[in-house]
Amino acid sequence: MTRVLITAGASGIGRAMAAGFAATGAEVWVTDVNAEALATLPADWQAREVNAADEGAVSALFAEIAAAGGLDVLCANAGVAGPTALIEDVVLEDWRACVSVNLEGAFLAAKYAAPLMKAAGQGSIVLTSSTAGIYGYPNRAPYAAAKWAVIGLMKTLAMELGPFGIRANAICPGAVEGPRMEGVLAREAAIKGMSRDAVYAGYAAGTSMRTWVTAEDVANMAVFLGSEAARRVSGQVIAVDGHTENPDPKV
Repeated sequence: MTRVLITAGASGIGRAMAAGFAATGAEVWVTDVNAEALATLPADWQAREVNAADEGAVSALFAEIAAAGGLDVLCANAGVAGPTALIEDVVLEDWRACVSVNLEGAFLAAKYAAPLMKAAGQGSIVLTSSTAGIYGYPNRAPYAAAKWAVIGLMKTLAMELGPFGIRANAICPGAVEGPRMEGVLAREAAIKGMSRDAVYAGYAAGTSMRTWVTAEDVANMAVFLGSEAARRVSGQVIAVDGHTENPDPKV
């Protein structure tokens, strides 16, 4: 049975990924920092309260996974939106907190997944980046910088681990419907002097398909990248975004 780990898997994109893999018959392991959300997961999922940026907790988790038989697919999905502010107004502590979860969380998950996958001679690592990691985004410097770095991490993993039969890819979601983006909309509306609805419409208008995406759209790509159907797909940056034409449209 395929064993899959999804970080930040108790809600949003992560939960959709977990559900997608569970539907294929995989053994699903989920980590999150939200104990209440973890308590709502299906009983047959392995749920653990783990901070993705806490190396001790991550190391202990992977020791447990190793004892259970190893790992086939890692979805390093943990992330936070970070502050919405002009660069001169970004507080260093906020910068560090954003980079810690988005970048260091992915690094730690890959660091501890690699030995298990090397021992098995196969594996798939899927990192969640963002369209902000392709284009950048004004007023979101910590988030864009971290997500850009995630792509560099993924490219390096693909090179280092490819000889061991391990693949690495990055998914770049566009604007995803859900509570986290509602917070982004509110903060962005305030800094731009626009309404929430105008900012929302702007995100859609910046894509060729004039659309937002859903968590399930992103999860479907993760399931594909973790599957045998993608056995020769590695080192790729794959946007699930309706094709971004303008990352910061004004409408």
